[in-house]
Amino acid sequence: MTARAGHVVRRNAPPPTRATRQHERRQVELPVVLVDEANRVRGKIRFDSRDISVGGAFLRSDLLFEIGEELRIEFSLPEGPRVRARGRVVRVSRERDAEHVPGMGVEFTDLSDSDRDAVRAFIARA
Repeated sequence: MTARAGHVVRRNAPPPTRATRQHERRQVELPVVLVDEANRVRGKIRFDSRDISVGGAFLRSDLLFEIGEELRIEFSLPEGPRVRARGRVVRVSRERDAEHVPGMGVEFTDLSDSDRDAVRAFIARA
């Protein structure tokens, strides 16, 4: 476990239950492009989302960043705009079985009001 500003982050912890989530999520597979803010990875990396909310997303991948890493994120909502955000990796899952896929939870740390509204409207259409 690691601590950060009033939060305890557990490595490989199970995802929060719906009752403990701050924001409603919608399951959706979207291509997501990431660029790490530290520029340790050259170019853009394409991931697929598993779910999304106005607070963040879970990105499926075997290539995982470390908890705390800052990222630039871009994705297009179905029948909606291109969303650009900054985010931070808050959870990493390496498990692979019938119920789990490897990936990482990314919390949006900077999302414009118009992009937040677009994500909120997309989730409401579920």
